Order: sequence, then structure tokens, then C-alpha cells
Amino acid sequence: WLGIVLIVSCILGRTWASLYIGGRKIEEFVQTGPYSVMRNPLYFFSFLGAAGVGMQVGSMVLGLICAALAVLVFYVVVRQEEQVLTERYGQPYHNYLARVPRFLPKPSLWRDEPTLTIRPPRVLMTFADALVFLLAVPLAEFFEHLQETGVIPVLLRLP
Repeated sequence: WLGIVLIVSCILGRTWASLYIGGRKIEEFVQTGPYSVMRNPLYFFSFLGAAGVGMQVGSMVLGLICAALAVLVFYVVVRQEEQVLTERYGQPYHNYLARVPRFLPKPSLWRDEPTLTIRPPRVLMTFADALVFLLAVPLAEFFEHLQETGVIPVLLRLP
């Protein structure tokens, strides 16, 4: 159940972050909403989703491994994005880097907009992309069924 909670948090969190940045990632320097408390909320919520996917096979260890792998992959992506954004926005972006944590939220930094311009196609696309994490639930059940019926062997059990 914890895995499902993490997957749902991923879907909702990615959709929420997309309300603020959908389609504007490079064109605008977004520093409000979830981007005021952490620089990469889309990736942060993906880490939660990756952990949830790993936990669908009933293993906290696999959940942590999946989350760690996601962090490693996105760390490389983030470094490249930070370089592009530094070149584009200069000192204001350097100040943002110094003030706002990369992945772990710091709620005391929260700032919001009085109004948002939302691009529904981008938000819906992010929502649909995040729904892919839910595929882990029936896939894990399917493989568990195959193991219980002896079609495939259990090769390893993790706590």
C-alpha cells in the first residue's frame, strides 16, 4: 500500500508542478509554487513514483533501489539543465541555485503567484505521463500470479 500511496503522490505532485511550469521550462525562469521550495519538483515526485514502483513487488529494498537509480539518472539531467539555465539567466539563476535546494523541499521558502497561466495540454500530458507509474500495480500482481502458479520461479526475495 505504501507503494501505491507513493505512486499516487507522484501523479498528483507532477501534475501540480506542471501547473506552474508546463511548457515553460526553458523559456521562463519559474520560481514560484513548488519551484519556490525546490528546484526540481517534477523529478522529486518521480523519485517517489520510482520508489512506489519498486515497492509493488513487496520489497522496501527494491523501492529504495529504484528511487536511488532515479536520483542518479535525474542528477545527470539536472546538471545539464542547470548549465543551460545558468547561461540563459545568469546571476538571478545563480542566486536561485544558492537559495533553493535541488531535490529536497524546504517549505519555509514557499512563494506563490496571485494567478497562474495554465497550459492545459501540457498539464494533461504530464498527468498522462505520470499515470504510467500505475502500470506497476497490475504488472506486479501479474508476476506474483505467475510465481504462485509455478509458471515462473521466484529467483530472489528482498525484504
